[in-house]
Amino acid sequence: MFGIRAAITRAAVARTTVTRCAPSALISCRLYSDHPEETYEQFTNRYVKFFENVDDTFELKRGLNNCFAYDIVPDVAICEAALRAARRLDDYATGARVFEALKIRIDKESDYHNYLQALKPVKDELGIQTKEELGL
Repeated sequence: MFGIRAAITRAAVARTTVTRCAPSALISCRLYSDHPEETYEQFTNRYVKFFENVDDTFELKRGLNNCFAYDIVPDVAICEAALRAARRLDDYATGARVFEALKIRIDKESDYHNYLQALKPVKDELGIQTKEELGL
């Protein structure tokens, strides 16, 4: 039975004629998204607003992952908002990992210490310690 179907299908394909149309003009266009580039200030404001409104630990971690995926070091304001969100959600480990991510992302040790100094008041207020301060 399958042999008959295959023979009929092959015969139908053999009788089909294909006509080709020559393209009158080839138009090349790139289908990129057409949105304006985001400035550093807009990036900072977007993530600060995101972390101020986050209400779930999954969303907090997803936002941190997205924020650190860019090829820039997040601003101190973003880190502060993320630390406050982690503390508000009672997720101490994620708060400590913000500092870990900063240490990995920042090339120079002196720049990392500048970030630590800028975030020291928030760190002390929220009671969050770095991995080194925890002895890990």
